Amino acid sequence: MNTSHLKYIISVLGITTGIFGFGNLEANASEIQNISKDTSTVQTKTVTPVPISGTKISENATDLQAQTPYPTQIPQQIPQQSPYPTQQIPQQSPEPFPEQIETPAPTLSPGRRTRGGSSYIGVGGNIGLGGDTTLSEGSFAVNSKIGLTNNFSVRPSALIGDDVLFLIPLTLDFPVESVTDTGVQQINVAPYIGAGAAISTGQDSTVGFLISGGVDVPLSPQFTANAGVNVGFIDDTEVGLLLGIGYNF
Repeated sequence: MNTSHLKYIISVLGITTGIFGFGNLEANASEIQNISKDTSTVQTKTVTPVPISGTKISENATDLQAQTPYPTQIPQQIPQQSPYPTQQIPQQSPEPFPEQIETPAPTLSPGRRTRGGSSYIGVGGNIGLGGDTTLSEGSFAVNSKIGLTNNFSVRPSALIGDDVLFLIPLTLDFPVESVTDTGVQQINVAPYIGAGAAISTGQDSTVGFLISGGVDVPLSPQFTANAGVNVGFIDDTEVGLLLGIGYNF
């Protein structure tokens, strides 16, 4: 085989190979283009919503909010309770300062009970110890005690003899105290002391200063025995010892 024939055969084979290669490239390009078109078709394809039968869907925002099936209210949170019981501490009101405490003023209540005992009215006798008026003579007596406050009382008395003498002392009453205790019966006494006026009636009526002191002896819830010494400064110094028993009220 000569050189010209060999060159001719090689040329024919090269042309044939090029034609088959170009055809394969064109077929591959066509397949790639078809795949791209299918992909874009899938991407651009829109899904049409299928309406639910019997339900009307509105595009209005207010209608959409009303048609939403989910609850719009926020559920209330239930407070959690501790499993351990809590003990409540009682609140105490603050104690007032000593300077803020006001002592109530004593009220005047005639006929009340005093710290020396009950008020009473009774009868008795007067024994004169010297002088010229009824206070210094033996006489019948009407005596009494009228409580005014817890500490003070007025003890008006009338001595009836040749003339009538009125004794009106204002007294300070002391608390009841025990003076004897025999183991069987206890004797209690309530001392008092005071001052006032002595008014003598008759032809020579005079008014003088009076000092009075004595004790009350509670006998029972109904009765009180009393003994007192009265010193009057009328014409002269008059002294009398008054003994009596009174009915408590």
